[in-house]
Amino acid sequence: MIEGCFRLTHVALELFMLKLRPSPVCLRFFATVALLLVALAGALQANAAPLPAPPQLSAESFLLLDHVSGRVLAEKNADLRIEPASLTKMMTAYIVIDELQKGVAVLEEPVIISDFAQSMPGSRMFVEEGTVVTVADLLRGLIVQSGNDSSVALAEHFAGSEQGFVDLMNLKAEELGMNNTRYANSSGLPHPDHYTTARDLSIISRATIADHPEFYPMYSEREYEFNGIKQKNRNTLLWRDASVDGIKTGHTQAAGYCLVASAVRDDMRLISIITGTKSDKARIAESQRLLNYGYRYFRTEKVYSAGEVISSSRIWMGKQENIELGVAEDLYLTLPRAEFDSLKSEIQIADYIKAPIDIGDEFGRSVLQTETEVIGEVPLLALQRVEEGGLFLRMKHSIMRYFQ
Repeated sequence: MIEGCFRLTHVALELFMLKLRPSPVCLRFFATVALLLVALAGALQANAAPLPAPPQLSAESFLLLDHVSGRVLAEKNADLRIEPASLTKMMTAYIVIDELQKGVAVLEEPVIISDFAQSMPGSRMFVEEGTVVTVADLLRGLIVQSGNDSSVALAEHFAGSEQGFVDLMNLKAEELGMNNTRYANSSGLPHPDHYTTARDLSIISRATIADHPEFYPMYSEREYEFNGIKQKNRNTLLWRDASVDGIKTGHTQAAGYCLVASAVRDDMRLISIITGTKSDKARIAESQRLLNYGYRYFRTEKVYSAGEVISSSRIWMGKQENIELGVAEDLYLTLPRAEFDSLKSEIQIADYIKAPIDIGDEFGRSVLQTETEVIGEVPLLALQRVEEGGLFLRMKHSIMRYFQ
């Protein structure tokens, strides 16, 4: 493109100089035109440039995705089985908060601390056997302080025993589609039958944010004090990046340093999962690099709104002549920034739509595509109910269809 612009300008200059003997002002004009053409060609090339590869991270596995659309923007060994360490507590908290939202328990509910809960090794909020602690305090001890003792105390309170609670965790994992995850305890202590993957961690992360919006702000709390002991959240990205608002760290000798982080910039929420780094400093730096890559090169936009009329079509045998078609839920797409400019929708509607029609019946699709690829197909559904017309109307429509 650039070479062609230079050649075109060079030919024009030669012709002009041979026939018209241009003045210095004319020469400056042609030089300006040449520079503008080169700049334009460069801009076109920049827009058509391939998407840069994701950063190469010093992590055993990683995954970056958009929270709303679910599109994966970068990944490495995302299905590799790993030890989750304290990332386990995301599921522990999810089960507890689910029970709170159902009204089965309340935040002020008292919990009696057992000897088993107090005896937990590793990170703790330092509860003491025989004392009474509220669910609210234990939940913050679990999320902010990453307390193994609070994990077990909550598990025993809500299921009678930690093993009973673990059964609930595994059932929920199966329900959410975390097919490569198995829990053996509520805290994340090492166990041969305790494992997950970066991809499965993205599932529980999205569920935590989407299903429990009233409780999710707990994951952004920087510190929490209990029993006279103030402890800071181990997710130091909360201090380093103002857009980060969660969610959980994990570490054991076998798992390495892990971090699930989430951030919101310009109404776009990304989730990054980093596992198996060699230090706390590394997991923070690599998470930051991954998030920056996503925000720099991608954006998320709402393409269709739930109930929005996308198309309409003729109805036969019905009490009305047309049916409005749309989508049941909001549709968001995450694409490389430049690709939204070429995004198009090809509407495909069934040739013959006959009453009666119920809301939600599918009669077509919207095929979304850019200049380089088909992004996907979205079913177009009836947005209204249409009853069958009377006998005379149906006979009339049959005759019309016959001659058509």
